[in-house]
Amino acid sequence: MIILSIDTSGVDCSACIYDSENDTVLGEVTENIGKGHAELLMGIIDGALSKAGLTLNAVERLAVTIGPGSFTGIRVGVAAARGFALSLDVEAVGITTLETLSAHHQRQQPGQPVAVGLDAKRGECYLQIFAADGAPLTEAALASLDDARQSLVGFDGAIIGSAAPFFAGAETGSGPDHFPIATVARVAATKPAHQPKPAPLYLRGPDARPQSGFALERLSPA
Repeated sequence: MIILSIDTSGVDCSACIYDSENDTVLGEVTENIGKGHAELLMGIIDGALSKAGLTLNAVERLAVTIGPGSFTGIRVGVAAARGFALSLDVEAVGITTLETLSAHHQRQQPGQPVAVGLDAKRGECYLQIFAADGAPLTEAALASLDDARQSLVGFDGAIIGSAAPFFAGAETGSGPDHFPIATVARVAATKPAHQPKPAPLYLRGPDARPQSGFALERLSPA
């Protein structure tokens, strides 16, 4: 199965063409851009297809990171994946950023549980714990750093992600998380058919808030 995976949920804008039958990455492009995913995503996808020597019509499944992460970035990726899936008449699968980091770590260092903590700023983190076989042991959650530390007391496994330094007593996280785009595709390949359509996993509302006191009065028709 040929899978197109895309990630716009963090500082990277990424696309990958993956052959699941041969476990082979056919083409991959990742650019660290911070913001502006909407403007660059189509070019990134074209670049991955070009490297793979394929056209969009060869894609048999879409995969997209659904968060938690950048509010705007997640919307861009999910909308693109659902649009491509509709036009190509293929399935789109949503993969969380937490699951992506867990799967990437366990592919490199198998055999132990993994706790993934992403720095959510404001003294909070996104946290989820996975078993050694990759199965989630907890739900993805937004927690205070103090609550997260408490929940990890006695945890016998790897602790990864940008929030991991906090749990070891550091005052700052490790910087922006990067979600390996080939791992997104590999995880998507393991999902059974007929998955729900991708939907954003925010866990927290957007930082931007509409300004109050600037509503325009609705005019009555003459």
